[in-house]
Amino acid sequence: MTQVSLVPILLWVVALACAGAAVWREPRPVLRDFVVDRLLRYLLFFPLGIQGLWAFIGHVFFAEQAAASIGWANTPFQYEVGVANLGLGLASLYAAFRGFEARLAVAIVASCFLIGAGIIHIVDIAGQGNLAPGNAGPILFTDFLTPIAILVLLFFASDRWKPKSPATHALEAELEIARKAMRNYRDALSELGKG
Repeated sequence: MTQVSLVPILLWVVALACAGAAVWREPRPVLRDFVVDRLLRYLLFFPLGIQGLWAFIGHVFFAEQAAASIGWANTPFQYEVGVANLGLGLASLYAAFRGFEARLAVAIVASCFLIGAGIIHIVDIAGQGNLAPGNAGPILFTDFLTPIAILVLLFFASDRWKPKSPATHALEAELEIARKAMRNYRDALSELGKG
């Protein structure tokens, strides 16, 4: 039962320590994008990836103990939850070292799965008074904290929300002038063809 309480906390601590070490080793000045990227990488790797694999092993190979830690009966549904955790864990490990789109896709799945699980835990606490460590312990908080933190970091990682430099604005203006000139040239050729 102690594992159920310690593993989610430990994986968050490891993720923050790894991100902190990466930032500390980075030459100064450290850019915001680098900090966001490393936080995303290690949150995807540890609290989603490793924890997903850990949950898979628990639900599939130690189903009785996993059910007891949650305060539920062991049913074949545990296998489905375990395999879903396997998929989330593997996808998270992959996305940790990939780009924005892979990370966003995993964040959407993690948000649906984990926030849904967190809601069920709250319903079980309110309705049944189930305060088992796997239902009302740290896992309840990380079910919400992990996907929300990743979504917030993805918001800051998105190019759409990054301020553009003056050089980027100048380049975009030049490209628009070139596009307009090409459209005018195409239209002029079209008019010549009609005549």
